[in-house]
Amino acid sequence: MLDVIDNLLSTVSAYLWGYVLIFALLGVHLYLTVVLRVPQRYLFHGLVCSLNRKSEGNSISQYASLAVSLAANIGTGNIVGVAVALASGGPGAVFWCMITGVLGMSSRYAESLLSVRFRCLDDKGNLVGGPMYAIEQGMKCKWLAVVFAVFAAIAAFGVGNVTQANAAARVLNESAMSVPTWFTGALLSVLVALVLMGGLRGIARVCSAFVPIMTIVYIIGCVLVLAVHADYVLPALQRIWDCAFTNQAAAGGFIGSTIMLAMQVGVRRGLFSNEAGLGSSAIVSAAADTPNSVKQAVVASTAPFWDSVVLCTLTGVTLTTAGLAEPYVMHAPEGELIVFYSFSSAGGMGTILLTFSLVTFVISSILAWSYFGERAVQYLSGQRHITLYRLVWVVAVFVGCIIPQSGLVWHFADCANALMAIPNLICLIWLTPVLIAESRSYLWSGQLNAVDDTLVKPALLQQMETESEDVDEWDLQPKTPEEKPADRMQKEEKSN
Repeated sequence: MLDVIDNLLSTVSAYLWGYVLIFALLGVHLYLTVVLRVPQRYLFHGLVCSLNRKSEGNSISQYASLAVSLAANIGTGNIVGVAVALASGGPGAVFWCMITGVLGMSSRYAESLLSVRFRCLDDKGNLVGGPMYAIEQGMKCKWLAVVFAVFAAIAAFGVGNVTQANAAARVLNESAMSVPTWFTGALLSVLVALVLMGGLRGIARVCSAFVPIMTIVYIIGCVLVLAVHADYVLPALQRIWDCAFTNQAAAGGFIGSTIMLAMQVGVRRGLFSNEAGLGSSAIVSAAADTPNSVKQAVVASTAPFWDSVVLCTLTGVTLTTAGLAEPYVMHAPEGELIVFYSFSSAGGMGTILLTFSLVTFVISSILAWSYFGERAVQYLSGQRHITLYRLVWVVAVFVGCIIPQSGLVWHFADCANALMAIPNLICLIWLTPVLIAESRSYLWSGQLNAVDDTLVKPALLQQMETESEDVDEWDLQPKTPEEKPADRMQKEEKSN
């Protein structure tokens, strides 16, 4: 039965990820890069602004919003996803994965800007937003907003749940500890359930602490593998470059590949990793405390840089280097094992660092994507189904760990990605005038810190501003406790 489902999803994935969708994504990335005057050049500004930890009311800080976004992005796509790309598209896929990250910065900027611009307050005073709100309010197209929300709620289980849990369980099972998949599933389910009880703030606290630590530990692991096989680093870089622009015959453990295959696989895995163009990560941007939509958009645009340009490229170079040094690495039957063999080639410490990184990557991604899915469900049906969604989410974590076929969950994730991307890409093109107007007002004019009074603000701050506007001129004049506005009016008339 699983084989039948796997074949069906594989066929659908191949159709959806044909040349049309890949060129559509790259086309939108390029289009937005041009019309928005290369927002990638504001990378340094975004990195500086992302350090802001201030927040008011029910909002979260810009640092926390970026941490949650990175938590969703930095997952198995950075580790196992790159290995799958290498196995199916050759080393050249690493280059195209990186290019997708660079170009994707413009799409992440755009979708985050719209998410903040069209955000609103829910019944509990929380800031909510995302492509579904931008589509409904900006495009005035309710049905397309519903389509996006439905796909987002479903895609969350593929991109941010089942694939993440499955990869972690398989690597832990293959490690020296030989952890049973059911035990990994039970432990992850309990940890996720405990954090979800704290809502967005609980997720933000965990992700804010996890992301820097897990990223540094993973980088150390990659550097260790590269150091052990130092003589093969430059040849690995040369092979990645050559395979990106020339057709390659099979050699050593690497399969043969064409330029188009390398590009197709690299772009697909790049999108799975950084999610630029999907619109999912823009959902958390709406909850950030920001003076205007553009400043948060600049912060959000740094996520694809960290994710694809830095981490995915580092992973690709590391795995390619290990594959050249130890040909058996690339003979592994599955992507998860390619990663495991690569890091184990650096000894026990490499395995330990990989295990820690993968587990923390998985937990943070599952938590962040749970929030994306919840906001989609909230848009569709309000608060009443959130608890049920969380319960199903926790169960899916366990199921993802015990599923024996990793190909099935990866194909499911690819299908979900494609279906979610289409409505968001339409929205980005349709609302280009809004993107240009906002960018002109705050980014191109150098007013990145200017306050936009029309922007929906956190509930507490909005309430304070409303109360200050309700104060009349009599309340601004000194008076005794017993004195009333009517008494002061009589005094004024007598004095005149």
